Amino acid sequence: MNQIKKIFAVALLSVVAISASAQSTEKDYKPFPHMFVGVQGGAQTTFTDYDQLKLITPTASVYFGGWFTPVVGARLHVNGIWNKGGYDQDGLNFKYNYKYITPDLDLMLNLCTLFGKKDWYPVNVYLIGGIGLNYAWDNDDAYARKDVMPLAWKDNRLSHNGRIGAQLDVNLAKHWSLNLEVAANSLSDRYNSKVNDKDDWSLTAQLGLTYKFGFKKNKKVVEPAPEPVFATRIDTTWYDDVTYKDVTADRDIKKEIFFAIRESDVNSEQAQIAQVAEFLKGVKDAEITITAYADKGTGTPELNMKYSQERAEKTKQALIDRGVDPSIIKKVEWKGDTVQPYADNDKNRVSIITGHGVYADKEKVVNKKFRTKEVRYQVQ
Repeated sequence: MNQIKKIFAVALLSVVAISASAQSTEKDYKPFPHMFVGVQGGAQTTFTDYDQLKLITPTASVYFGGWFTPVVGARLHVNGIWNKGGYDQDGLNFKYNYKYITPDLDLMLNLCTLFGKKDWYPVNVYLIGGIGLNYAWDNDDAYARKDVMPLAWKDNRLSHNGRIGAQLDVNLAKHWSLNLEVAANSLSDRYNSKVNDKDDWSLTAQLGLTYKFGFKKNKKVVEPAPEPVFATRIDTTWYDDVTYKDVTADRDIKKEIFFAIRESDVNSEQAQIAQVAEFLKGVKDAEITITAYADKGTGTPELNMKYSQERAEKTKQALIDRGVDPSIIKKVEWKGDTVQPYADNDKNRVSIITGHGVYADKEKVVNKKFRTKEVRYQVQ
């Protein structure tokens, strides 16, 4: 088997090399659109829990289609005819034969012309996807063993078939090409007389020969080129000359940290603390004030004064832990419930950070300028 594979690989590479070196894209006909018809032969297997190598069977295909553009083609593809299944459980080991035929309508995409720069190549790779039907019959071998395979079907079985595959196509001449195609086919469960609660899959690998026809000839009209006439002109190009000047402006910030009842914890990871620290990176002559409150609706005046003091001091410490220079924090005060900054009672459990500073920025200055260039051009 390995020797056969090596011989096949060498033969295929030889054909590719000969085709690539012998052919030219300068043809007297248009490569696209055109029609094609062909035959294929190879091997296939249906995936199951049996020894996969023992289920390989010969298969054959015929097809007819056309390439409508250098990238897109379609075909009607009919594949069959032999298949095998296997059973290996509870000390029993046997194989069974059945037959099938699968007509599919396939869409073909030429990956070489899709991603290449030319409309024609001597060697091409096609991506193939299709959908069709699978008709299977002659399952007597499996049906005779219904004692151990109760789901084996009788007479015939019709199911869907979805296909995805790839084909290497080598042009041998104007009308002939050789191809190697590998395709995976998805069929309904019980196709192989077993159930695994998902689609059954089969794999085909085939070598094929394609005959191409329906080309259109290229019409080549050669006209003498006129003698070129040149002239010169002065082109003026306007552009924006952009500069920047330094400017300063005042900047203010206000952040509120709200608390639940009887809570005063603040940490340096809170968004408001981080935003204040970020604000201070871009300003100079900065000053920060922290004022904390407690709501009048809960607690006593003494207790509320204590909570507001804790909120103010912990807010200050969180800023310092975040990297804020303590000298920037000019004022820290707490007012308990003597002042209620908000009409909503619950919002008065709050620590308010206010800040001010001067930041430097760049102001864009745009001046219109132009440049000239002498251009030599051909007069039509």
